[in-house]
Amino acid sequence: MLQLTKPLAVIDLETTGINLGSDRIIEIAIVKIMPDGKKISKRKLINPEMPVPPASTEVHGITNEMLKDAPTFKQAANELKQFMDNCDLAGYNSNRFDIPMLVEEFLRIGMDFDMKGRKMLDVQKIFHLMEQRTLSAAYKFYCNKNLDSAHSAEADASATWEVLEAQVQRYPQLGTNIDTIIKFTGEENVVDFARRFIMENGIEIFNFGKHKGRPVVDVLKTEPQYYDWMMKGDFPMHTKQKLAEIYNRTLLKKG
Repeated sequence: MLQLTKPLAVIDLETTGINLGSDRIIEIAIVKIMPDGKKISKRKLINPEMPVPPASTEVHGITNEMLKDAPTFKQAANELKQFMDNCDLAGYNSNRFDIPMLVEEFLRIGMDFDMKGRKMLDVQKIFHLMEQRTLSAAYKFYCNKNLDSAHSAEADASATWEVLEAQVQRYPQLGTNIDTIIKFTGEENVVDFARRFIMENGIEIFNFGKHKGRPVVDVLKTEPQYYDWMMKGDFPMHTKQKLAEIYNRTLLKKG
């Protein structure tokens, strides 16, 4: 059995698309697993305040009509934040999509969703390391069940939790707690969720564009207009937040 020292919130999102900067959440499901094994679920449709592209509706089946009376993210944010209070976070491809998208929505409305002290466990990483298949295949492989409601956020989040439980039982090398699993999967030290910056030897490095491979601080010192360009550009708010933190920490430091 997976041993939890604090609640684990397993998250699944349906969205208008996959662009962190411009797309929006339209459904969120959270299955919160308590240390005693109790499960508490929360699911909400969210009005994205923009049209849902037909291509996205084809994937998840959520239409504009279904969302017209749903709360906006701003209206639902407090409830969601409280539900995830003191939780580690998990999901399927969640470190690259669901969690960055969720953080972006909180930043967009000016609400702080503190990630400090939260562990992020991506079940997809274990699966890809071990079996390299999709969530539906993982559910069939580990749980011997068919995921009939794929792309229903609540069904996907619940299936992800069942897969994680089965993985812990199947692979002793994972250990039985969040720390040992994350150590096994080798999760990188994330600077910003969009991976515009990466850490190398404790230093933030550009991971894109003409300055790729250069320390962020060096570029900001020699080309300060690059900071302005990024802050005004179409980058995710989390990327801008981290850039501002680096700028304030290093270039505005007194004494």
